[in-house]
Amino acid sequence: MSLENEILLRPRFKIEIDQNNENALKTIENSKETQKYFVISRIDNHVFIRIPKQKQHFWSPQLHLEIDEINATRSELKGLFGPKPSVWTMFMFFHFVVIVLFIGFGSWAYSNWTLNNPYGIQLGLMIFMIVIWIALYFSGRMGKTKGKEEMKQLCSFLENTLDLKEIKEKEECV
Repeated sequence: MSLENEILLRPRFKIEIDQNNENALKTIENSKETQKYFVISRIDNHVFIRIPKQKQHFWSPQLHLEIDEINATRSELKGLFGPKPSVWTMFMFFHFVVIVLFIGFGSWAYSNWTLNNPYGIQLGLMIFMIVIWIALYFSGRMGKTKGKEEMKQLCSFLENTLDLKEIKEKEECV
């Protein structure tokens, strides 16, 4: 999957690897001790790989991995690139507010239209909400572009840590 993909702001990938899920999880967890470029945390079969605080910027991505067992020798690796949870929550909140206001202004415009009152202001506000939504979308795309180099670093770290020929051959991660 390419980081250039169409609309997705949070690129994902899924591959099967020739490792037991516990071995893969332990390999990633042990890499905490041997490298200082990333912050790694593990909860059950989920691993979060982040950029250290002193190197982060507002748009810095993180890589969330889920490694599930298929059988004793194979696992399924699911990866999700995304912004910090606080940034993602803020963006979703802004989108929610814009949608609620758009619907509210639409209801207000419809009420005025049915009462034969002027409704130009309400239509203007609805158009303004669309403009804000588009601005939110493009700011998210800008953030993804700004964090692309860090996404490549996270992917490269994953490839090297787990020795993933599958990702390198298919260019699955980036």
